Order: sequence, then structure tokens, then C-alpha cells
Amino acid sequence: MYKSSILKSKIFRGLQIFCVFLTLTAFLTPAFAQEKPTQELENGTEKKFEPSEVILEHIADSHYFHIGGEIAFPLPVILYTDKGLEIFSSEHFDHGHANYAGKYHTYSLVNDKVTITDGSGSLTDLSITRNIVSMWMSIILLLIIFLSVASAYKKREGQAPKGLQSFMEPIILFVRDDIARPNIGYKYQRFMPVLLTMFFFIWINNLIGLVPFFPGGSNLTGNIAVTLVLSVITLFMVNLNGNKHYWAHVFIPADVPKWIWPLWWVIELVGIISKPFALMIRLFANITAGHIIVLSLISLIFVFKSIAIAPVSVAFVVFMDVLELLVAALQAFIFTLLTALFIGTAIEEAHH
Repeated sequence: MYKSSILKSKIFRGLQIFCVFLTLTAFLTPAFAQEKPTQELENGTEKKFEPSEVILEHIADSHYFHIGGEIAFPLPVILYTDKGLEIFSSEHFDHGHANYAGKYHTYSLVNDKVTITDGSGSLTDLSITRNIVSMWMSIILLLIIFLSVASAYKKREGQAPKGLQSFMEPIILFVRDDIARPNIGYKYQRFMPVLLTMFFFIWINNLIGLVPFFPGGSNLTGNIAVTLVLSVITLFMVNLNGNKHYWAHVFIPADVPKWIWPLWWVIELVGIISKPFALMIRLFANITAGHIIVLSLISLIFVFKSIAIAPVSVAFVVFMDVLELLVAALQAFIFTLLTALFIGTAIEEAHH
């Protein structure tokens, strides 16, 4: 009887989760539909709907912060040119349909990239884009979560966890006991702050990218620049903490003939760089692929120009969203796990 009630409770919760995702997915179609499937041309004909253009626009960064539908807020454009610094709002570009005459140059927005249109000149784009705003929001969310949990531990010292603390504690212990300790060893504690930050930063941003009506609709972890920075952090963490045995294996291998050492050095240095490079590509490719698949399924409605395909499309989107929930946690786990493994190999003591 007790087991039966537990099973019914789990089934009920599963149905609740399914209904929530079905409701969330219902927002995808109107949000996606803001990109009109056809466009009137000057001669009265209609431009054919191009799924690739719409999908690439959604997964790319932007100088506008979209809230939903046609609502979008312009973001600051900060340019360091060969003649000086220029700061203005992206609303001057009118979503890429207008040029802006600045103090030093005339600028245009081409594929969400600011370019100089009035002849020669160089610029460095330091603008606040949608991905940057999304990253700030995730950082604020992380600070709120962890500061509140840390405060709860101080107030409830020696007591059972409660509320958010009880939700976060098993995840933190999972990172400690299943990721850090087995792969790093007894020195794992000094690396726990970095590993926890990596895990929760990647996981939360993966989840934010799955919410269709989340302000901004960003694809932060699907941006290769973000995954590059995370992988560079791993590169420095591993090699700056490498002990003498680690570097001796790289440059003075004991069991390798000296005449092969130059080739050995090349192979080892390529390995040092390729490990974080693989982390960068894996996270970027998996998250971007998930977004492309979901948007492609929704675009079928506009490709076939039939609302009859909508139920089938939405059903597959719900399935993909549920699968992407697993991928969001799995990619955070894999990135953190491999980072811990690389650190463990760099600080491991020599075996005799």
C-alpha cells in the first residue's frame, strides 16, 4: 500500500512536469512566429521562408534584448575606434535597417556586427550584448542562491538543512564526493570553489537557454567565446598547479630515448592544448545543436504552411525539451568532471 502511494505520487509529479513543459512549449510558437514566414517584396510577391536565417538569428548574439514578441530593448554600443571611444544606443540602427553617423565614423549593423561604412577605419567592439546581459543575470542569480545558502548554514549550524539549503546541499555534495574527491584526491578542497562555480554556472545558463520566454532568450553556453573562456580557465588551472612530476613527464620522460624527446614534446604540448579545446567544442556543439533541433522542429509549421503540423511539431519539441533538461545537467557534469580529472593528473604524486 505504501509503495503504491509512492508510485502514484511519482506518476502525478511526472504528469505535472509534462504539463509544465507543454505549457512552456506553447510559448515557443508565438515567440518564433515574430519572424514572419513570408515577407512582402516591392513587386507584391512573397519572399520564401528561410529556416536557416531565422534559426541562426535566434542562436546568435544580438545588440537588442528581446522580451517577447515584438518587444525588444536596445543595448549600449561601445566602440573603440582608431580615432577614439564612441558610445551610443543600438536603437539608432533600427534593427539593422539604418546607418548611424557617430562622432568619428558612420556605422551600420550587418548580421548583428557593427561595421564602419564611411571608408577606412578600424574598431574594437566592446558593446553590451544580449549574451553579456544574460551572463550578468545568471551571475546575480548564482550570488543570490549561494549567499542565501551560506547564510542559512551560519544561522542553522548543526541543524538539518531547510528550504533552498536542503535542495542545494545534495548537489554540492555530489560535486564534492563524485567529481572532486575521486579525481583529484586528498587535495580536492582547494579546487572546490572553482569546480562548484563551473558546474552551477554552466548548468544554470544551460537551463536559462531552454526557457523560451526567459527575458533575452539567450544562448550563452552555445556561444563559443564563452566556452573558450571556460576552457582557458581549465587550461590555466591544470598547468599552473602541475607539480614537478607532471612537467617532468612532459619534458623529461624517463622511459623514452632522448632522440625522440623533440617529437615527444610536440605531442605532449598538443595534448595540453587539445584537452581544454575538446571541452570548449563539446559544450558549444551540444548546446547549440539542441537549440537548432528545437527551432527546426518549430519551423516545420511555417515550411509546410499548415497549422495541422503544429501538434506533431509541438509534441516533438516537448520531447526534445525534456531531453535537453538531461543534456543541460549532463554537460555541466562532464565539463566539471573532466576539469577535475585534468587537475588530478597534474597534481598526482609520482608512482614508484
